Amino acid sequence: MTAPLDLCLLPQWQKVLRRAWSIRLNLLAAIFTAAEVVVPLLADVLPPGAFVLLAFGASIAAAVARLIAQPEMYK
Repeated sequence: MTAPLDLCLLPQWQKVLRRAWSIRLNLLAAIFTAAEVVVPLLADVLPPGAFVLLAFGASIAAAVARLIAQPEMYK
């Protein structure tokens, strides 16, 4: 049996929220995901699945950004 996890925020969570590229790219992926639902209702401008591919790309970029050093976060 495992012990329950004690979740806590980072000491500088507000700075991370504002400056981390992984956060920005995850928000972009969420916008693309929402657009995949909304845009086809309004017009058939883009081919089906375009926003899914954009959301996928943003999610992969967010994962990579999470591993790359972001020195501006510590200024």
